[in-house]
Amino acid sequence: MTQLTDSTTRPATPADDAAAASAADIAPATGEVNLPLAIDVAALGEQLLGQWAYARKHARELMTRPEFQRDPDLGKDAHRERVLGQLHKLVEAGSVHRAFPKSVGGDEDNGGNIASFEELVLGDPSMQIKAGVQWGLFAAAIQHLGTDEHHAKWLPDALDMTTPGAFAMTETGHGSDVAAAGTTATYDEATDEWVIHTPFRAAWKDYLGNAALHAKAAVVFAQLITRGVNHGVHAIYVPIRDENGDFLPGIGGEDDGLKGGLNGIDNGRLHFTNVRVPRTNLLNRYGSVDENGVYSSPIESPGRRFFTMLGTLVQGRISLDGACTVASKLALTIAIRYGTERRQFAGGEGEEVVLMDYQRHQRRLLPRLAQTYAMSFAHEVFLEKFDAVFSGRDDTDESRQDLETLAAALKPLSTWAALDIIQEAREACGGQGFLAENRLVQMRADLDVYATFEGDNNVLLQLVAKRLLTDYSKKFAKADAGALAGYVADQVGDRAFNKSGLRRLAQNVADFGSTARSVGYVRDTESQRQLLTDRVETMVAELAGRLRGASKMGKREAAELFNRHQNELIEAARAHGELLQWEAFTEALDHVEHAGTKTVLTWLRDLFGFTLIEKNLAWYLMHGRLSAHRAQAITDYIDGRLLPRLRPHARSLTDAFLLEDAHIRAEIATGVEAQRQEEAAAHYAELRSRGLTPIDEKDLLAGKKSRR
Repeated sequence: MTQLTDSTTRPATPADDAAAASAADIAPATGEVNLPLAIDVAALGEQLLGQWAYARKHARELMTRPEFQRDPDLGKDAHRERVLGQLHKLVEAGSVHRAFPKSVGGDEDNGGNIASFEELVLGDPSMQIKAGVQWGLFAAAIQHLGTDEHHAKWLPDALDMTTPGAFAMTETGHGSDVAAAGTTATYDEATDEWVIHTPFRAAWKDYLGNAALHAKAAVVFAQLITRGVNHGVHAIYVPIRDENGDFLPGIGGEDDGLKGGLNGIDNGRLHFTNVRVPRTNLLNRYGSVDENGVYSSPIESPGRRFFTMLGTLVQGRISLDGACTVASKLALTIAIRYGTERRQFAGGEGEEVVLMDYQRHQRRLLPRLAQTYAMSFAHEVFLEKFDAVFSGRDDTDESRQDLETLAAALKPLSTWAALDIIQEAREACGGQGFLAENRLVQMRADLDVYATFEGDNNVLLQLVAKRLLTDYSKKFAKADAGALAGYVADQVGDRAFNKSGLRRLAQNVADFGSTARSVGYVRDTESQRQLLTDRVETMVAELAGRLRGASKMGKREAAELFNRHQNELIEAARAHGELLQWEAFTEALDHVEHAGTKTVLTWLRDLFGFTLIEKNLAWYLMHGRLSAHRAQAITDYIDGRLLPRLRPHARSLTDAFLLEDAHIRAEIATGVEAQRQEEAAAHYAELRSRGLTPIDEKDLLAGKKSRR
């Protein structure tokens, strides 16, 4: 890497600035965009659709039909019935069998199934989630936790909606902590039955989709007890309603009622009082009980068995990650279309300025557009790994653990990001964004619960951090404490910096060096990778050092030690997830052939990377990774270079999402604002042409002053 040897002794000259700009392949310091670039929208759109484009296109075609779209005028009860009808229509459209075995009419197309399901959010998030309950949870539990006998017996009716079902895992007193569920399933040898019982109020199954009205059966997760031994949580198929919709004996429940969003789903509570079902109703792929009450399992470790069973249902987290990416694309399409047409406040020539031409508006939306692209590319990698595991091409214990960790890392980031993106898009549209007809407010309300669906985000990130620490410790399984301490010291000392070159550059570039040169040293792909990766590795190493003594402590002391560093655990996991997204974005650039598209996407990737670094500048400064001047240069580069470069391409980058008007269904994204602006401009032009423009009082006063 070339360096100006005297940069620490004199200010930068114009020649230095030009040379640095040339070396870094960036525009001169004016921030102007000199090259007329264009994006191949169609090709980029196909790349974003990914490997399962056929499934996404099929789902999107369905979502253009009015019968699959949300009716905003419906109340709770009517909305619930409409969504139930929409699920029947999805069956008729052949949209639900993709992931299931061929023996029951399925295609065994796991990736295509998830890709298709994610796009349902364009129609109505309530429909998407109710479909997820029916086929992604209830039917999927039968498929993945049951055997061929269970498949033949229950899957056909679950798939065609003959048996609407509930997924009875969450309890009022235990949400994310499924292992501590209070509901019990005790084996009665005398009758060869399971006795399902809810021993106290906190053990009621809660917030279950389909439970309030429509479910006829449920997959119930309960502590499996036989011969006086508790073998942990297992799943049992339990009929809950008769043909008239009334609860069966021993089963009761309540309607959760009106919620903050997703009111097309009949969420409810269930409880059981000594409800008896046959022993063979146990979904026994991972744990069986014979007629004598003897338990057996192919997985010896109870802990690993439990996580393996839950891991088979990881598709819920995957689909939420993808659905939030689709929703983010929709929100930004609405906001950026409106922002490129709406004018506000007069510019230098008197004409009002388009919102997207204001730097602050660009700052609000373009980094979030970059984040959405990163989410989209990362989700495609995620989906490919899921399909490889569930198709059997790469179904190893290690691969399943990797998939679970990836799900726990990306689902929190995308669900939080979607809420942030939709809210910022809403605000960027002003009062228009608050109107129901423009969808943003309802979409924000519907997606709010995604942050706690399928595992609370903070709990999931703790799982990621523990995996990172486990992988870290494996490298030093045979190392003594001194070696480990030495490694930690290296990670936070000079060697790590010198190895990457970041410390050397930070010291050798003077604070009065030019922005172009300062950013030029860290803007290339490898430097961004070093900065982002180094932060993750250092955070993990520091945590490992602080938690090293936990293995020698009692359970209470160890728990207290982890609790003292809980926030650091979550921040390290979040940094890891962001790095995964950045890497996916970077890898996607290698598959772009069109020169203009590649250039613009590289700028967008740089905006994502530098925004991550800027967000965590305090860490980089405290750890000596960046000088104060270089930190400021990154912000200046975002504002002065990247945003102006990307501004002309904002509309094309959202057009590449390939969303049709029937998907968007927001009045302000239809071009109506441009028509209003043109009408206003024509009105004032006509007044001027006819000499009818009234004199502005300010001009009148200015004329009086000039005559004095």
